[in-house]
Amino acid sequence: MKTTQPRKQRKMLHLAPLHIRHKHLSAPLSVSLKTSYKVSSVPVRSGDTVRVMRGDRKGLEGKVTEVDRKKYRILIEGVTREKVDGTTILVPIHPSKVMITGLSLDDKWRRESLKAEAIVGEAEKPEEKPVEEEKKPGAAKKERKRKKPRKPAAKKAKKVKAEKTEGSESG
Repeated sequence: MKTTQPRKQRKMLHLAPLHIRHKHLSAPLSVSLKTSYKVSSVPVRSGDTVRVMRGDRKGLEGKVTEVDRKKYRILIEGVTREKVDGTTILVPIHPSKVMITGLSLDDKWRRESLKAEAIVGEAEKPEEKPVEEEKKPGAAKKERKRKKPRKPAAKKAKKVKAEKTEGSESG
């Protein structure tokens, strides 16, 4: 069920079950991965290598250590901050702010789904048609000039009135 009302979209996002939240935790793939797998984004999993693309920690790269489906955040090793008491903690980042640079293909289901999507992507790719002779830029203007221009309705009405008045005067 799709809705366009923001309040309902937020409600659906916050009340979504975990198996649907998994899909919401998707991140775009790097250019090299896009070309090899024919997919633009994939749900982030622990073990994937990602690069932070937005925020204060832009440019940092590391492995995903944990995916928090309840809070819609991922934890990346190397992306840390220091607390007041001196301990360091991992900073939670939203997956839309990262780009996947390396996929963890330990899971056979993930490997199979990526292969299947690559095959489907090739099948849906439109065939390239041979390029036809290009028309000259002025050709479209000539075609428009050939059509007869319409007479405005006001002129027709004046003609009809003039004809009626002439006919009534002579009778």
